[in-house]
Amino acid sequence: MTPIVLLASLAALIYAASYAIRCAISPWGRCRRCHGTGNRPALIGRRRDCPRCNGTGIRVRIGRRIAEHIRTEYRAGHQ
Repeated sequence: MTPIVLLASLAALIYAASYAIRCAISPWGRCRRCHGTGNRPALIGRRRDCPRCNGTGIRVRIGRRIAEHIRTEYRAGHQ
């Protein structure tokens, strides 16, 4: 049973490391609400800009936001 837990932990660590590298290389990702199109269908009338990404179709990845928050807190604590 222990090798399975070790293997699962190693897989989770590799996944987290690859996501951190991806966030460092490419901090922008597609908007999940509009799927990268930049507009949302309206109930009545014409399409409108997506309110989450302001019509651009891209947003900052969650991992990049977390990294920036940690960096800001670290710098604020060491002033």
